[in-house]
Parts: sequence; structure tokens; C-alpha cells
Amino acid sequence: MTNRISDIELKKLQVFYGPIHAVKGVDIKIQAGKITTILGANGAGKSSTLKALAGGVKYVGSIFLGDEPIDNLPVHKRVEKGIVLCPEGRGIFYTMSVKENLLAGAYKNKKPDFSFVFDVFPILKERLNQTAGTLSGGEQQMLAIARALMSNPKYLLLDEPSLGLAPVVVQKIAEVIKKINEIGITVVLVEQNTSLALNLSHYAYILENGRVAAEGISKDLLKSDIVREKYLGGAKK
Repeated sequence: MTNRISDIELKKLQVFYGPIHAVKGVDIKIQAGKITTILGANGAGKSSTLKALAGGVKYVGSIFLGDEPIDNLPVHKRVEKGIVLCPEGRGIFYTMSVKENLLAGAYKNKKPDFSFVFDVFPILKERLNQTAGTLSGGEQQMLAIARALMSNPKYLLLDEPSLGLAPVVVQKIAEVIKKINEIGITVVLVEQNTSLALNLSHYAYILENGRVAAEGISKDLLKSDIVREKYLGGAKK
């Protein structure tokens, strides 16, 4: 589904919302073919970092796709490069059918292929003509991810995919993220569920007040006493 891909590097990235300095010079490397997670509390700068990568907010600093700077590329041009955002809050079209939502994600494909998303989310095939707003919360999240997959991403940016979902649905979403990565799609995962994200990902960055407070191999951070006490409630994982 994907061709050879490059690493992405965010260098000295800053994001401002008027007087609010949301992201304060972060350096993040997203390794091709891996799952990288960005963690932190509300207001830490996670979503702003992801939106900057997708081209959805203005920023200071540089973003490189391999050796190519992409700072001047608008959202649709980044999508053409394979960088696709699945936003927090799902962002689906609630009054449209499941099929219409999926086709919206496949707008740049002359011959949309539903086979992969139906393989990953068989429930959506059953709900194809159902209005998206009548789906359960878990099904809406699956639709949001499926719509992003219809763009044939090389880099899938997931913003809080577990938010508000029941534990059994969260587990299903985790399995899907793993499956997506196994076919070669690079995943950047923003999550407040630290345990879930560290168990899923290969490498992690933890943001605090717009800065990188810690980073490392995810399985090593899971074993860290500081990370465990601060972000996992002291529980050993």
C-alpha cells in the first residue's frame, strides 16, 4: 500500500495562538515505518505539534520530509506527500452516509478502493449506507480513521483516537493501529492514555508546557520510575 518512505524531522518548532506560546521549540524525529507517540497532559502542546506537521496551523521552525523542507506546503499538498491527519473529535460529516464520508477521504483517488478499510473495519461495510451521526462513538472513531486511510497515507497522524471510548473499543482501536503500522504506514500517535501509547509505539516524546520533557524508546520509558509515577499513576506496566 505504501512505497519507500523517509523520516520526518521537526526542528525548533514553535506554535503561537496570539499571545499564547503553545509549542516552544521542540525537536522531534519520526522514524519511517515506526509508531512514534507524543504524550503529555492537556495543554502540553501535543495536538498543536501534530497540526503543525499536517499544515493546519502556522508555526515557526522547520519540518523536513527526508531532506525536503515542507514548511511552505499547504494541507492538501502535504496530503499528496502522504501526510494525513485524523483529528481529535473525529471530525466526520455527521449528516452524510458512511460511504460519503469515505469518498470524501478518497477525493484525490480516481478509483477509490474500499477493500483495505473494509478489511480493517468490517463493521463499516455493514454500515455503508447508514448516516454517520447514528453510529456509536467507537464506530465513528473507526470511520474517522478509515476516512484518513482512504487518502492512502504514508504517515498517519492520529490525534487522541482513544478519547471517550469504552476500554473494549480502545483495545480494538489499538489493534487497528498496530495492523496499519504492520503494512508499512508510519504512525504518529498523540495520546493522553500513556500506558496505551507506550505499549503500542516504538519511540515516545513527552511534552510539558510546550517543551520536550523526556524522550526515549517506549519500552524503556514504560520501565522508568519517573514516567511511571508521573504519567502512569505509579502502576508498574
